[in-house]
Amino acid sequence: MASEAKRECCSLARRIRLHCLHMVYNGKSGHIGSMLSTADIYPVLYTQVLNVDPAFPKKPDRDRFLLSKGHGGAALLACLAELGFFPLGWLNRYYCDDGKLSGHISHHVPGVEFSTGSLGHGLPVACGMALAAKQAGKTHRVFVMCSDGDLNEGSSWEAIMLAGQHRWDNLVMLVDYNRLQALGRSEDIINLDPLAPKLEMFGWRAVEADGHDFASIESALKNVPIEKGRPTAVIFHTVKGKGVSFMENEYKWHYGGLTEELLAKALKEVGEA
Repeated sequence: MASEAKRECCSLARRIRLHCLHMVYNGKSGHIGSMLSTADIYPVLYTQVLNVDPAFPKKPDRDRFLLSKGHGGAALLACLAELGFFPLGWLNRYYCDDGKLSGHISHHVPGVEFSTGSLGHGLPVACGMALAAKQAGKTHRVFVMCSDGDLNEGSSWEAIMLAGQHRWDNLVMLVDYNRLQALGRSEDIINLDPLAPKLEMFGWRAVEADGHDFASIESALKNVPIEKGRPTAVIFHTVKGKGVSFMENEYKWHYGGLTEELLAKALKEVGEA
């Protein structure tokens, strides 16, 4: 990754984290850990990979992106606002009765393709979009970000088998593999390891990357689909709560809210001026 692009991604990721902290505090909501684990992926995805245009969010040839783990959607919303899909001021009323942004992402928001939040829904819908594109002779790609919690759901594995069998190489699944879920460690709830070989067995092309290293993220995403005739899975190894020391690798921050004192501490760590 070129140095200028890296600086831009680093700056955008920091702003996303700052927005998320303020959004969760102002809205008295949760899921901050799930937001922070993805904050380094969106800058690369949206500035270096996706064919999207903030001035024309519904342009026909755009790549589609679905966030299956929609309860962690504040990070995506912050990224979209920073890039100009909608006004930054909307973030101030996130999860508030008079606001435009709900806790689970909504397709009524510019740049959001599908309303999600309940796990196991995003990948099946992405499969439908990939099939529709194939049948219509379209060349755009369909990206979906899942979580390790998503992959506990049977509907996700039905979709994985279906996409592999039908060779939808216009489908790209990103996995936020932070290894923590609502009630504990993923390996203690349902152990997915070894994930990449399992996906390969179902006909996917799977690669792994560091979800907090911009060069690694770009390298994994820049040439998707990786192989003709096979859907792509990019498994991002991430840290829940990344960027805030007292949140990192702590499953309680799946739901945990922020006090004024904790907000100030977190903002200082992320680097708010």
